[in-house]
Amino acid sequence: MATAFSSDAEVALRRELPAAVAAAPRSDLDGFYEMGRAAAFVRDGGFRKVALQFPDELLADAVEVAGRMEAATGAEMYVLGDTTYGSCCVDEVAAEHVGAEAVLHYGPACLSPCRKLPVLHIFGQQPLDIGRCTEAFRELYPEQQSCVVVLSDVVYAHAMGELEQQLCPEYPNIIFSRLVCGDPPGPALPGEERKFGRQFLVEAAGGLQDYAMFYVGAEGLALTSFMLTWNCCPFSSFNPVTGCGRRETLNVNRALMRRLYLVERARDASVVGILVGTLGVAGYLTVLQHLRELLCRAGKRSYTLAVGKPNPAKLANFLEVDIFVLVACAQNSLLDSSDFYRPVVTPYELELACNPAREWTGNYLTDFRDLLPGACAHVELPPAVPTAEAVPDVSLITGKMRATHLCDPPTSQLPPSTALACRDQTRALAEISPAASFLESRSWRGLEQQLGQTLVSKAVQGRRGIAIAYEDEGCEQP
Repeated sequence: MATAFSSDAEVALRRELPAAVAAAPRSDLDGFYEMGRAAAFVRDGGFRKVALQFPDELLADAVEVAGRMEAATGAEMYVLGDTTYGSCCVDEVAAEHVGAEAVLHYGPACLSPCRKLPVLHIFGQQPLDIGRCTEAFRELYPEQQSCVVVLSDVVYAHAMGELEQQLCPEYPNIIFSRLVCGDPPGPALPGEERKFGRQFLVEAAGGLQDYAMFYVGAEGLALTSFMLTWNCCPFSSFNPVTGCGRRETLNVNRALMRRLYLVERARDASVVGILVGTLGVAGYLTVLQHLRELLCRAGKRSYTLAVGKPNPAKLANFLEVDIFVLVACAQNSLLDSSDFYRPVVTPYELELACNPAREWTGNYLTDFRDLLPGACAHVELPPAVPTAEAVPDVSLITGKMRATHLCDPPTSQLPPSTALACRDQTRALAEISPAASFLESRSWRGLEQQLGQTLVSKAVQGRRGIAIAYEDEGCEQP
């Protein structure tokens, strides 16, 4: 049946779609993928099994690159078809499935340090119009005494040397950051910034707050993380794809207000789900233990969940969880949870909610390693306060009273006494689980087998067609 606002359903079902055409391989594979540097890395390390990790947009070249690498090195190459988590992180889990001794990571990367395997990052040298980028910089910063820090996406890092030669003679106060794969050796110098795999030194007396930031790259998670972390600096950017420069108009304060609202939600939560968003970034086990201890001291129940790439459908299965905290790399931590049934916060936001000793200073942290003992932003948990002496707090969301003090850590592995309750008149004890209690309160608890209770019947033919018009329903002409 066709109407003025829709086409015939039968036509849509029988329409033939052309086969997808695979992307044509690049003509300059040796230059784009730096085959010489990659082959030298494999030969010098003596690796016999190497995993090649490509993002989705570069998988069309994977077979050709793997073949050339095997011919140049004699080692076995394994292409990782899909990543366990984000493609910017090195997938050590998939690499260990084939017994790989090293990983060649291609495409954009968050540059988070890995735990086990040696890694070589090959970003892919995307083209950059140096002349147009220089003109855009001059338009954005007409004053030649401007103090500016230049950041770039990793795929344009190869062109930063040429851009520096163009701008440094005109702008004496310009600073170019450089990429650092892994943890840089030695302690940081006074005024030195080491974040997101970037390193630069600010020698001005006023520090970084006297500088502006110029980012070379497209809008994305990397730029958002930069703007939230260095929120005291005005940002501008140049998009090499469009060739346009602009002052970033993202309302950072509004974004921070949204994140602080999630902190309040975390304070109200009683059950927290810890999402394992990475198994390759160094320190993830330590931060998991740190979060468990923090939640236990705050009187909250926690569950550790490994769901791969989180999405609303997966997390909606855990209705008993009030809020989730995502342990991931710095770029993937800022998950937009507006479509999720429950909010998703970062480890730093959870610390703001549960650690009374940590105060909001205006500096936003996206790297969970900054929270660990010995790191620059670590804050020790204060001593426990007796319940009778604790000062109650009022939730800004629900308006109800809530406790914000920390409890003493458990002295044994036995469940605390508050998790035990009298089950019947014989004084038998049963452990109370928030998840089990939530399941008991639901009217639908999932499919039940009901063996021996369901009548057996022969299979019958069902309806044919689509839901808008089954064949046995008939159609009335208007």
